[in-house]
Amino acid sequence: MFEENKSDIYISPFRQRMSSMFGKSRSCSVVNLTTIPDRGLNECNIAMLGCRGSGKSALTVKFLTKRFISEYDPNLEDTYTSEEIVDQQPVLLKVMDTADQDGPVNCERYLNWANAFIVVYSIDNRRSFEACRLYLDTVSIHTKGVQQEYPVILLGNKLDMERYRQVSKSDGLSLASKYGCLFYEVSACLDFDSVQRVFHEAAREARRETERNLPVRPLFISEEKAVVSLSSTNYKELPSVAQAKVITVKSSRAQSKRRAPTLTLLKGFKIF
Repeated sequence: MFEENKSDIYISPFRQRMSSMFGKSRSCSVVNLTTIPDRGLNECNIAMLGCRGSGKSALTVKFLTKRFISEYDPNLEDTYTSEEIVDQQPVLLKVMDTADQDGPVNCERYLNWANAFIVVYSIDNRRSFEACRLYLDTVSIHTKGVQQEYPVILLGNKLDMERYRQVSKSDGLSLASKYGCLFYEVSACLDFDSVQRVFHEAAREARRETERNLPVRPLFISEEKAVVSLSSTNYKELPSVAQAKVITVKSSRAQSKRRAPTLTLLKGFKIF
């Protein structure tokens, strides 16, 4: 089916090309992104979680290049970047393609880095689905520990293998509902739009969570300034508002009476 793309099948030079296009790769660590210019973009760090063979790398490559790669080295862990437009806003999307074998191992490296998680299983592999429970438990414990919510998407991959399905859609929905996460089914080798929609939804939910956690700005700042200025004076010496009005009126009348003789005197003068 993919005979014409044999030249694109994974060999180490492909990873080198991917690294040059989307960031420098470092095995089992986060990529150095200092070469990316700072243009004030919103950033979203997405960690791809799942056991070996679930299709994490294929989904990542599909999202970044719109191409499907059927073979790759499952032992390499890379982080890639891509500038995306989500809800008409530019976002710098960073995707960590993790290299766990059959469950979460040394997961602090991505738990402390990511602000969104995509947990992947293959619909034709029941074991990969069961492994998702371990990842979802790990993320859930982490979020409770830091007292902050992170968006999580449970993603059933290889929808093109429908005839060999071992995990029903209802099973996926039930597991997602148990952990309060979003649920999708896609195929990395068929539909780019569906794959892109999943990554964009992760970025969208991460932005919403960030906005939800922003501190509330104080209102009525001008009134607070007025209180501060009054605190430096002895408020007992100040008249009430009603008294102030009376004093102002009496003072005005007193000035008029004092000026009256002067005005009368001036009227008697003859100016040459």
